[in-house]
Amino acid sequence: MKTSQHCHRFAPPVFNRRDLLRRASMGFGAVALAHLLGEEGRLIAAEGQAVKPRFAGKARNMILIHHGGGLSHVDSFDPKPLLQKLGGGDVPDSIAKAVPATARLRVKNLYPSPFEFTQHGDCGMSVSSLFPQLAQCVDDMCFIRSMRHESVVHTPADYLTLTGSLLGNRPSLGAWWWYGLGSENRNLPGFVNLVHGEHFSGPTAWHAGFLPAQFQGVTVKGGDGIPNIRLPEGSTATARRAQLDLLGELNRHHLERHGAHSELEARIESYELAFRMQSEAPRVFDLAGESDATKKLYGLDAEDKGTGEFGRNCLLARRLVENGVRFVQLIQAGWDAHGNLLDNHTKQARIADQPIAALLTDLKTRGLLESTLVVCGGEFGRTPTAEGGGKTPGRDHSPTAYTAWLAGGGVRGGQVIGATDDVGYTVVDSPVHPNDLHATLLHAFGIDQNELYYQHHGRKEIVTVLEGRVMKEVFA
Repeated sequence: MKTSQHCHRFAPPVFNRRDLLRRASMGFGAVALAHLLGEEGRLIAAEGQAVKPRFAGKARNMILIHHGGGLSHVDSFDPKPLLQKLGGGDVPDSIAKAVPATARLRVKNLYPSPFEFTQHGDCGMSVSSLFPQLAQCVDDMCFIRSMRHESVVHTPADYLTLTGSLLGNRPSLGAWWWYGLGSENRNLPGFVNLVHGEHFSGPTAWHAGFLPAQFQGVTVKGGDGIPNIRLPEGSTATARRAQLDLLGELNRHHLERHGAHSELEARIESYELAFRMQSEAPRVFDLAGESDATKKLYGLDAEDKGTGEFGRNCLLARRLVENGVRFVQLIQAGWDAHGNLLDNHTKQARIADQPIAALLTDLKTRGLLESTLVVCGGEFGRTPTAEGGGKTPGRDHSPTAYTAWLAGGGVRGGQVIGATDDVGYTVVDSPVHPNDLHATLLHAFGIDQNELYYQHHGRKEIVTVLEGRVMKEVFA
């Protein structure tokens, strides 16, 4: 698909066809056409021609789960028996010499995992006691144990993971997906961001960057739905429609006088989308119609375990993709365990384990997992060495090795890609950079990374910045 800054997916404006054609030179004609074609989930070429992905990708929607703060891979999905044996000792010289210079001071005092690893599923995958329920889903999961990059700092590492660059000035993945694939439901946004806890990268995790501003994510926090979605008391849909028509006309006159303006066009689109959402979003975000069994599956009945809010977010993720939202991002922050790793990871895993397992199970039961790509990971892992003294040490940041996993959307489950050394400090087989992972996610949708682009400052910008390696072995 070839796209350009003159072909943006946009809600059909409220003016008539004659006005649309008269304003086409300003870009609105192409915008409206792109939106109408995009409603069928098709891709839009620069010339305004609708085209399909060039190869068969099974994914139609994506759910990205981000463990903000850095889940420890050696305590979750990457078992290291040697680490257990060498506890208290130093990293072996044969491994330490491969550790980057920036991390050389952290090769003392190996910390054996306080969690027990056991095998699960037909594939015999080892998962720690942190995730007993997610462990039941391993036959549907592909573990990439060889993720790595260069940043030891949370915020730029977050940026890299969620936008493809350390700088924080590029579009988030969800914005790219909405821009490139549109939304399957014109009454809901194409990108919804559900947040649990305080994370490091803030709005950069869901902003539109240099893409047209209307593609930034709609953020929801607390499981209560989109704020102010219902009409205020005493207002009617007819009155609101008249208000928007007037605002739209004034804004379009401004655009005619001053030319295209992304933020103003986004404001017009947001008004129209908000109006359409008032008819559909309350139903989607209302969980009252879900069965007691489903609520129990996601842990909504177990507030004492801390699963309530994140469980609601995971259930909403299923409902959103079920109703045509292209990209849902779930952020669960709080994994930054510099001290007392045992308590921190036990608490965070208690919040995440049941809801994520429920999400995979529910999607599969409803026949949605085949078309929904689920990807999960953090901005980095944690070192196999201890940080802090006493009986409750933590672990430092480890971008040199960590784990991510994928499920659904054509992914071949029950497999492991890549490997780390014997204590989990560095990658020794099939290193995977976040840009490689992003290229692979695009591939799941049938999109070549070089065919989804945006012209910005004379440069053809792509999701993967300087390209990434597609891991075709991920797929069945």
